[in-house]
Amino acid sequence: MVIDAMNVLDSFQLSGRRALITGSSAGIGLALAEALAQAGAHVILNGRTASKVEAAAHTLKAQNLSVSTSVFDVTDADSVRAAVEQIEAEGPIDILINNAGMQIRGPLHEYADSDWHTIMKTNLDSVYFVGQAVAKKMIPRGRGKIINICSVQSELGRPGIAPYTATKGAVKMLTKGMAIDWGQFGINVNGIGPGYFKTELNQKLVDDPAFSSWLVGRTPSRRWGDVQDLGGAAVFLASDASRFVNGHILYVDGGVTATL
Repeated sequence: MVIDAMNVLDSFQLSGRRALITGSSAGIGLALAEALAQAGAHVILNGRTASKVEAAAHTLKAQNLSVSTSVFDVTDADSVRAAVEQIEAEGPIDILINNAGMQIRGPLHEYADSDWHTIMKTNLDSVYFVGQAVAKKMIPRGRGKIINICSVQSELGRPGIAPYTATKGAVKMLTKGMAIDWGQFGINVNGIGPGYFKTELNQKLVDDPAFSSWLVGRTPSRRWGDVQDLGGAAVFLASDASRFVNGHILYVDGGVTATL
């Protein structure tokens, strides 16, 4: 007897899906958008600066990928809700990647209150605002995929980045909480925890020979991550291939979190 079942490779296809990726005008966000679009999704790029978002869209359109843009501030709850309404008027958000984030380094005992509030708003509040607004649309449909970008700092600390570590630890636990509350509605919520990647955010570290040497020696895979290394994990968590994966953080870190 032949059982008609989906070929496993077909379960990774995203054709017909619409994906909103926050903070996707450059770096990891743009790489994730490119990966999802290559898998067949229509991607909606987001950022606060229209010119940067349009430039990113132009880059993807040059590859004949399906892309549109939505310029809004992920730290402003009213702007988020208005933008989600506008996007949903054009079609459902099937996939959300909460990627927007920032880094403000500094010794904790000298850290400014204003910097604390800024990094919390950008890295944590945004995940709550956008996640909730999109989930409210997904719940009546009984389906949806949400991916929150965590970090190896969701598990491990480093000197001079305690507030960042606090935000990413919180995003990890918010991811689990979302999965617990929204799993009953057919929504899968998972996280990706990137290790150290060559991005604009990390350019100072990349250019520091001492740090780069330490990191490569510390990483079992013996190299920095390239943003393209994250594409497969994102497509997996955004697709039907991960339909029974919920509340999980997938670390894409070359083994950093596995070793002392």
